[in-house]
Amino acid sequence: MKMLGIVGSPRKGGNTEILVSEALRVLQEEGLETEMIRLADYRVEPCDGCLACRSLGECTQDDDFAPLFDKMVASDGFIVGSPVYFSGPTPQVLALLHRAGYLANAVGRPFERKVGGPMVVARRAGQNFALAQLLFFFLYHGMIVPGSTYWNMAFGREPGEVANDGEGLRTVRNFASNVAWVLRKTRG
Repeated sequence: MKMLGIVGSPRKGGNTEILVSEALRVLQEEGLETEMIRLADYRVEPCDGCLACRSLGECTQDDDFAPLFDKMVASDGFIVGSPVYFSGPTPQVLALLHRAGYLANAVGRPFERKVGGPMVVARRAGQNFALAQLLFFFLYHGMIVPGSTYWNMAFGREPGEVANDGEGLRTVRNFASNVAWVLRKTRG
């Protein structure tokens, strides 16, 4: 079983990457294969609303989206982490998810019954709005989103600061453990 961890921060090695890495570490300990995708390494443009995906079954924009979408489809599930920007996810995350969402609808809903969920990192506030916005993607596409001991969020502003949020880290670890449990139950 393979899980992707998608880091939606434009900064490499930051707090969101630390949080997603922690979830992937737990998933590996639970026996799953994992892969981290840093959106900072890719160019994914926003959806341009051309609707070509509806008739062609693929996105016609010329950027790095197609291989990322293929990895999402091939996985058993994925988690998406984002820093909070003005009470929402980053533009990088939204570009990926909007395009993946439109294309997924055009090609038969390939995310249905995959397991995963969102997580966010905030400096101080806005995290509930960002988490909810990401969560709606997972729910809309029929994905299974396990719970945890609290919302999948942690706090930190300066690089590495999220490592000081013990409750946030415990929440993400429990979420990842629940993801692995659900995958074992549903995939045998």
